[in-house]
Amino acid sequence: MTGTSEFYNNEDSNNNEKKRKSQSNQKALGKRPDTLKLFEHSLHSDSWKRDRVIPSCLGQSASPNINLVSTQQGQLRPRGNSMPHLMVCNRQISWTLTLVLGYLFYLLLGAMVFQLLEKQAEAQSRDQFQLEKLKFLENYTCLDKQALEQFVQVIMEAWEKGVNPEGNSTNPSNWDFSNSFFFAGTVVTTIGYGNLAPSTVAGQVFCVFYALFGVPLNLAFLNQLGKGLNAHLITLERWVHKPGRAQVVQTLAIALFLVTGTLLFLVFPPMIFSYVEGWSYGEGFYFTFITLSTIGFGDYVVGTDPNKRYISIYRSLAAIWIVFSLAWLALVFNLGAVLMEKFLQLKWPKSDQGTAEEAVTKLEDESAQPRIHIPS
Repeated sequence: MTGTSEFYNNEDSNNNEKKRKSQSNQKALGKRPDTLKLFEHSLHSDSWKRDRVIPSCLGQSASPNINLVSTQQGQLRPRGNSMPHLMVCNRQISWTLTLVLGYLFYLLLGAMVFQLLEKQAEAQSRDQFQLEKLKFLENYTCLDKQALEQFVQVIMEAWEKGVNPEGNSTNPSNWDFSNSFFFAGTVVTTIGYGNLAPSTVAGQVFCVFYALFGVPLNLAFLNQLGKGLNAHLITLERWVHKPGRAQVVQTLAIALFLVTGTLLFLVFPPMIFSYVEGWSYGEGFYFTFITLSTIGFGDYVVGTDPNKRYISIYRSLAAIWIVFSLAWLALVFNLGAVLMEKFLQLKWPKSDQGTAEEAVTKLEDESAQPRIHIPS
């Protein structure tokens, strides 16, 4: 009995000593016993693995170094390395969503405006055409409605193949060298008016491979032209060494570039087209912009009126004008895109970029520290 009582006494003393050590450890940790429980639970939970990953919009995973600090409420939180990443990610998502919604809104706005402007005019044109067919049948009683519809179908097929139904067989060919050169330019520049296209199988196959190599070649050529124009601007900037004048000269150079290009490629050409084609200036300007923006509806095309006599190189000169105008307009569109991005604040301010970069650098520099650190 004495040995048994001594055994239990020793066991009680050991338990009391363990309790005192546990209490002393808890006091050393700031008297927060829930911290260790939370820490042990977090090590075995799946959410710990998920929380170690920085959002995928940053394009990289988190560093293996994760420092935890204990709060006054007895909880664990990151040392603060992830907050700049989350702020940058949230702002990027916010502006990306704004751009997407703005783009969709712009398309919907255009659809509604075009519908309001054009639908009624289309209905009037359709009704007018039906009335003209009825008048034609009344004047020529020898024809019935079916024969007239067949004749209209023949006219439509001829138009789709590039044959102008006006005039007679003495009209100039659509595939002489000048017109073919113009067509080749519309292929490589991706304008594609649609009023003329290859009708033979061999021509269609050649057009596919010609565009396959011609479109990249055209892009490279336009890119080189753009670099040449930029080189002149840079040379003009280097010519001025005084900082006070550099900004002024740069602004004047850009203004001169825009004004000169506008006059040469957008203002004067419509005057020439209006005189040669018999269009109004508005129609000539409309054709100019639709062409240079590579939209190319095909409702207005130069050199297609059978009642006019054009010089042999008229359409070839128009093709050369298109190529050089595209190089200038591409630079203008790039400038407009940059200004729009700045307006929409898609580019981060320097302060935000510096904060994010410092946070990433700090996160990478702390990789040599312990993986999990709980300061006492």
